Amino acid sequence: MRTPIMSCCRLMAVALFLFCSMPLFAQRQDILLNDNWKFRFSHQVQKGSEIRVDLPHTWNTQDALSGKIDYKRGIGNYEKKLFIRPEWQGKRLFLRFEGANSIADVFINRRHIGEHRGGYGAFVFEITGEVNYGKENSILVRVNNGEQLDVMPLVGDFNFYGGIYRDVHLLITDEACISPLNYASPGVRLIQDSVSHQYAKIRAVVDLANGNNAGQEVELGIRLLDGQKVVAQQKQTLTLAGNAALQQELTFEINNPHLWNGRQDPFLYQAEVSLSRGGQLVDCVTQPLGFRYYRIDPDKGFFLNGKHLPLHGVCRHQDRSEVGNALRPQHHEEDAALMLEMGVNAVRLAHYPQATYFYDLMDKNGIIVWAEIPFIGPGGYDDKGFVNLPSFRANGKEQLKELIRQHFNHPSICVWGLFNELLEFGDNPVEYIKELNELAHQEDTTRPTTSASNQMGDLNFITDAIAWNRYDGWYGGTPADLGRWLDGMHRDHPEIRIAISEYGAGASIYHQQDSLVKSVPNSWWHPENWQTYYHIENWKAISARPYIWGSFVWNMFDFGAAHRTEGDRPGINDKGLVTFDRKVRKDAFYFYKANWNKEEPVLYLAGKRNTVRSRRLQTITAFTNQPGAELFVNGKSYGKAMPDQYAILEWKNVELQPGENEIKVVSINKKVKLMDSFRCKL
Repeated sequence: MRTPIMSCCRLMAVALFLFCSMPLFAQRQDILLNDNWKFRFSHQVQKGSEIRVDLPHTWNTQDALSGKIDYKRGIGNYEKKLFIRPEWQGKRLFLRFEGANSIADVFINRRHIGEHRGGYGAFVFEITGEVNYGKENSILVRVNNGEQLDVMPLVGDFNFYGGIYRDVHLLITDEACISPLNYASPGVRLIQDSVSHQYAKIRAVVDLANGNNAGQEVELGIRLLDGQKVVAQQKQTLTLAGNAALQQELTFEINNPHLWNGRQDPFLYQAEVSLSRGGQLVDCVTQPLGFRYYRIDPDKGFFLNGKHLPLHGVCRHQDRSEVGNALRPQHHEEDAALMLEMGVNAVRLAHYPQATYFYDLMDKNGIIVWAEIPFIGPGGYDDKGFVNLPSFRANGKEQLKELIRQHFNHPSICVWGLFNELLEFGDNPVEYIKELNELAHQEDTTRPTTSASNQMGDLNFITDAIAWNRYDGWYGGTPADLGRWLDGMHRDHPEIRIAISEYGAGASIYHQQDSLVKSVPNSWWHPENWQTYYHIENWKAISARPYIWGSFVWNMFDFGAAHRTEGDRPGINDKGLVTFDRKVRKDAFYFYKANWNKEEPVLYLAGKRNTVRSRRLQTITAFTNQPGAELFVNGKSYGKAMPDQYAILEWKNVELQPGENEIKVVSINKKVKLMDSFRCKL
């Protein structure tokens, strides 16, 4: 399953079947509705203009990713026939959409049943009373990705892909059920009231609903499972009034909990919440539960379970070449695998809620998550991210509730992000940010808030922690400016918790040069070696300052931004450490891997794509987490070198011969055979 509402049948299989002693049909069903939709744009009114598509789908894979600034932003119609089986009468039927960008109007048999405004959260509509049983029914979804002044985000340095770009599910439950209607949440909120190495107390807040006119006596139960072992359990009998909904709490405590401890030990319990009637199971939802406690210190940074944990982070957008944002599970898995390979232990999921499946992967792999709403300023572009409209303010609050309620149970999420690069000029968002901050704390008393800023102002002193987007050495200044700025900020405001939410530089793997010359950001020349130098120097500044609670490279992957005219082609932001298609790791990737990944031996020659060189004397650079390496040029040894504290090896004044040259480094660690090489011409 890839939704937060997970069937016990699928997760617990035989064990749960034996425990419940119940026929499988009595439990919740979750049917994926991704196949065989008919798609047309709203202006295509001629009959027969539809084409078949399968979900996830976006209509902007070609125009937006080719750098067409005015890519299609309008309404697309998705329609599907669904046979509603007669035996489903007496059940409750729900449609769950994991994401449609950005306004979705849903029709059953061409009757409007609801609208959702916001492109990145899940939403659910009940269709029990809208369908014809024993017949084919029509599901029509009209999706609009056009500009709206009352829907976040208003602007953004990324593509606003249109479409139903995540999965769609049909949920079938008993009349009495754990309700999916609370902002499309799983219906179960696991609140960690107290956690330590010795003790944990959890409150399970469960949304229950009864679709029958008559009241029903039910039994609500929770079991905390470590594999097949029951660690704790509670039961409670209650009465559900007819056609009513209520929230019920169950509390349980355990001694000596196995903690979720990031990359070191991402241990997860499973919390199985069940609803029974007359001794028979009628509904069941299973959620991950990772016990952990953490804090952010203004002087010492981030602490997980009592121990200091420097957060070596990256940012991630949810798109890639050819498919846009219509990602499949294997795409999320590949992204997570690349992050793990590089040694990442934290990720900022920018600039909006991302797929539940990716949060699941972060839980399972122990990567700390910064999750945020799409309250985004213009960056270096025109327009504003905040318009002081009551409808806009209301929409942002709805999206914040969605984010928190849908993803509350993910132990990987440690901070809620409230904004990115807003301006105080004109409509001033400061008072509204205060309202969002208060709302976030009402929704979740356990997690701090944060934001990403790029300027000074009152907006930097609202959230519990604050971070800055800094591009010293790319959009201006030099990398040395970062350290001076950080020290000044920490000196002047010692009480605030400071992070770096973005830092990065563009690079094309096709742009190579001998000399180290600062790039011009908006030019068509983004040499890779400047990105490498930029990251080395910025990381030196960041790693030397323990008060920085986290740093997040912008970006882990190149991503689509149709308005960009720079680098090696239009429409791409090339600040990624990995190319848009995920096929090539840039040199800076290996710099971080050598510094952050202590599990996998690394020896990598930088500049290997620079195959045609003009200078006879070269400086050869390599990255390694090993004791050292020896350099050979055309078979001649240039000696052994030991890495500095940043995992860098250097050999200066290395002489190349006219024609082809072979550059090779060999690790001096005899127990681990490592070698890297490339050829270049002078």
